[in-house]
Amino acid sequence: MTDQSTAPRPTLEAVAARAGVSRATVSRVVNGGEGVREPLVERVRRAVDELGYVPNQAARSLVTRRHDAVAVVIAEPETRVFADPFFALQLRGISKELTAHDSQLVLLLTEGRDDHARVARYLAGGHVDGALVFSLHLDDPLPGLIRGVPTVYGGRPGWSDASRDAVYVDCDNRGGAREAVRHLVGLGRRRIAHITGALDQTSAVDRLDGFRDVMADADPRLIVESDFTPGGGERAMRELLDRCPDLDGVFAANDLTAAGALRVLRERGRRVPEDVAVIGFDDMLPFTEQADPPLTTVRQDIEGMGRLMARLLLQGLERTGAASAEEMGAPSGVVLPTTLVRRASA
Repeated sequence: MTDQSTAPRPTLEAVAARAGVSRATVSRVVNGGEGVREPLVERVRRAVDELGYVPNQAARSLVTRRHDAVAVVIAEPETRVFADPFFALQLRGISKELTAHDSQLVLLLTEGRDDHARVARYLAGGHVDGALVFSLHLDDPLPGLIRGVPTVYGGRPGWSDASRDAVYVDCDNRGGAREAVRHLVGLGRRRIAHITGALDQTSAVDRLDGFRDVMADADPRLIVESDFTPGGGERAMRELLDRCPDLDGVFAANDLTAAGALRVLRERGRRVPEDVAVIGFDDMLPFTEQADPPLTTVRQDIEGMGRLMARLLLQGLERTGAASAEEMGAPSGVVLPTTLVRRASA
């Protein structure tokens, strides 16, 4: 009996012989080429199934110039990526879309400045068909280093001249922030504070602008910069209470920051929402429902944004394999709506 694990792999020639067609016909069918009549296509596919033929990816790439792989570049250290549910949700959306198109996900993280050149070399080396890049900071050199690589960005570009033709997916950060703060005002809150995200990221800047749209005359002491983390939320909340002990509302730049703020408010004996109403941003389930109290927040479709990023990249590759928004035939920016989700905290 032949050991299947050591048996030679079926070849294109074997498939051609089984199907009764030429090797060139098999190659066209296997590699997605056109110009083969449907009856022959069916014969080739049947032979492939019967023999268990698996295409050689390296050889296939030479024909199609495609690798069926997409790099996902997250410009954050791994300690942040694996601790923040936002990244897991976005990666899940990306993975679902790539899997549906039989493409592989290659995850690349940047721990520090030394990693940028490494990531750029990998992307330029032809290992993947394109890149999905998110959580960039305003001084990040990556956009300039990866020019020429088909790329879709997560978040509105805010760096140098890359924003002119970059394809990106974002949510309505500014509009969502406005809705959150208006809700606090509608509850009768008058001393409303804002804990920002990292202000070298456009999402944090847009959410701060949304806060200021409603609270144009806010006391500057009611705005404290943070970094989108629970620890940052705790530090900012302590600073706010020390500065302005009479505050009665807080809009936090994301749910993790809001969670840190809730912990400090409990420590200081402030009741939520009776004394201080709190609103976050993202709606990362089940995290927001399990908060104490359950968190009112601005919902963005994080998983859906990941899927859309991957879909725009794959569609652009199918059209041209080009790198810019104009060449890819994609809109330069897609901004998805947000929704206020009301729970017990406000």
